[in-house]
Amino acid sequence: MPKTKLPAVVSTFCLCFVFWLLLTWSFTAQEMIAGAVVSLAVALFTSHFFIHEDAFWLLRPAKLAALISYAFVFLAELVKANVDVAGRCFAGCKDVNPGIVKVPVDLKGDYAEDMLANSITLTPGTITLDIAEQDGKTWYYIHWIDVAETDREKAGELIKGRLEKEIRRIWE
Repeated sequence: MPKTKLPAVVSTFCLCFVFWLLLTWSFTAQEMIAGAVVSLAVALFTSHFFIHEDAFWLLRPAKLAALISYAFVFLAELVKANVDVAGRCFAGCKDVNPGIVKVPVDLKGDYAEDMLANSITLTPGTITLDIAEQDGKTWYYIHWIDVAETDREKAGELIKGRLEKEIRRIWE
């Protein structure tokens, strides 16, 4: 196991433990001890994969505010996409024009690119198939339930919505 730094282990532990509490929503002593043990084990074995620089960067007020803002934007996009896909299903799936589009992405860093790709995939009607680097530019290949636009820039704006801007505020 690579040598880990204490701040990286502590920050990974805190993040894992908060997620444990949110997922279990049980605050008994037994659950909290189990959550702490599991979170510590995960932190010890994985912190060197996740934390490379400043372990507590997310606690900066601007970054934390950006993450909270992103959560609301993502939730709004998720509801909008669910309503759209449900409407298509109730209409007998007549309004579908599926296809794969190549969309430009202007984010720096793997974490930001992965967060956007996962956000797109989590919203119904779209799946990020591949992330490609070509000529110094990042492109996503996205399967879209209704290819309403063939222009790459316009299709990107329709698919990404406000997510890319919000993610940029978190990671850059």
